[in-house]
Amino acid sequence: MARDIGSLGRVDEGSLQHALYRVAAVAARGIPGCACAVVTIWRDDAIVESAASHADLTETLEHPYGSRGPTTEARRLGISVYVADMLREERWPGFATAAVRQGIRSGMIFAFPLERDTLTLGLYAPRPRSFDAATAGPLALLLAEQVTVALRNTGRYTSAMGEAVHMRRALSSRAIIDQAKGIIMHARGCDAETAFGELRRVSQRSQMKVADVARKLVAEHAAANARR
Repeated sequence: MARDIGSLGRVDEGSLQHALYRVAAVAARGIPGCACAVVTIWRDDAIVESAASHADLTETLEHPYGSRGPTTEARRLGISVYVADMLREERWPGFATAAVRQGIRSGMIFAFPLERDTLTLGLYAPRPRSFDAATAGPLALLLAEQVTVALRNTGRYTSAMGEAVHMRRALSSRAIIDQAKGIIMHARGCDAETAFGELRRVSQRSQMKVADVARKLVAEHAAANARR
């Protein structure tokens, strides 16, 4: 499990949901007694992002019971909540019934504060009384710490990808403008500065971006050549 936890801070995709899924999968594999897990980031009573180790758990246990259930208790009070046996649970009967339908008999939910939000980690098992807080608690804390690392890395990754996309677009625009300038220079026998000035004048008259004017000119020039 130590190797799995160490790998969580590395982001190989820009998706926050993917990072949360990895945390849930590690929890399900590595925490004693745990068979499946749900990791959710909350802002007030709304789910920002959620992922589960097994399909449908988020839809079954988190979305319908976002305002009532052990997860709500954990995040509002900042404590861990233990449901020893869903068949005997009386505090949240609707949640317990939904859990039993999924084959879940016990659960332990942890809540951790983030900068603006709250992270909850729900651990679930098919047998009653499957969790020991003394064992599960420290491991849950380690996983929560890796979520904060993944959040920072995901943010940096997303920012870097955004900058790269912006740069690619800028380079593409520059290339098409240079191509359009070449067409004007050849047609009118003018220099590059004059050609760019013409593109800018058309841009102002048509209320189009210079790059869009250039793109249109290049397309029209290519179409004219194709007809010859």
